[in-house]
Amino acid sequence: MKKLLYAIFSLIIIVGAYSVALGVPDQIARLWGGSATVTADAPKDARSGSRGQGRPTTVVLTPLEAREYTLVLRTVGSAVSLRRTEVIAVDAGEVAETALRANTMVETGDVLVQLDDRTERLELEIAEATRDQAQATVTRYEGLRTTGSSVVTDVALSEARVALRLAEANVGLAQVALDDRTIMAPISGRLGLSDVSVGDRLSTGDTIVTIDDTTSLLATFEVPERSIGLLAEGKPVLVSTPTYAGRIFEGKITAFDSRLDSVTRSATVQAEIENPDGVLLAGMTFAIRMTEVIDPLPAVPATAITWDRTGAGIWIAEGGSTRRVPATIRYREGDQVWIETDAPLGAQIVAEGASKLREGAQVTTAGARKGPGA
Repeated sequence: MKKLLYAIFSLIIIVGAYSVALGVPDQIARLWGGSATVTADAPKDARSGSRGQGRPTTVVLTPLEAREYTLVLRTVGSAVSLRRTEVIAVDAGEVAETALRANTMVETGDVLVQLDDRTERLELEIAEATRDQAQATVTRYEGLRTTGSSVVTDVALSEARVALRLAEANVGLAQVALDDRTIMAPISGRLGLSDVSVGDRLSTGDTIVTIDDTTSLLATFEVPERSIGLLAEGKPVLVSTPTYAGRIFEGKITAFDSRLDSVTRSATVQAEIENPDGVLLAGMTFAIRMTEVIDPLPAVPATAITWDRTGAGIWIAEGGSTRRVPATIRYREGDQVWIETDAPLGAQIVAEGASKLREGAQVTTAGARKGPGA
């Protein structure tokens, strides 16, 4: 029984202390027929109840300004020589001489390989002798006809002239066969590695050496579907390679595919890169960059963007209160965000403290913040 009395007494003391400190709740006061009381030293906000507006929220404001955005596309590609060829043996034969030193610069017409041509030279001499004999016959027949001799008939003269034409054609064929024994550079450029040496036997169609004209390279790379709008013939591209760190090479787009790859959803692009010093080699891997300046868009600090169930938005301060305006994020770079919004340029937006705001909330400025364009 004593314990029960102690518990009741303790409860009375606790209720009394609560009533003195915080006042009697409205519901209990109505039951007792009294009214709620507040202490004299209670804060004004506590006396006013939940109907009060509360203290203004301290925020940082900044003017809404438009800025240009530089859209940058980065991709990776490889390059081949714009002009390149493989030197092929058009005739079989034994190699008599070579000039196939790798990385040597050659000009169009320079001799690369000389095949054994003794047989072809003899065949040319035979063809020339036959031609000379046919020419002498035609000359003699024509001389007899001019003197009025009837020994040479028209048929005989015609046959002699046909024989001369055939002999001249055979000389041409023999000369071509002889020329084919000398293999020359079809273009100017740099020689690649070759395993052909003197004494080797080449067959028709064998690859002798490669020649690359590296004064211009053709880079091939892929551009994703979202960046197709950047493509245009003649558009500049910037190229770099780990081999020459910090050095930028310039090029321009020369062609791009008319359709996207069904798997990668990207388009193949080719760009010509000037390489007058010859420091870039075919087959190198390049980091390729394209840029395009986008028309000015409203730009805000990333801290100004808030999210709710409708999406992104920004807060505008007008007359000491705030309202939220929807925004669509277009680009992001560092702590800056470019957006599309109905908010007018020049409006004061909440740059910091936006996460604590509610529609119509009162705000006070902690300090001005420079706009993103400053």
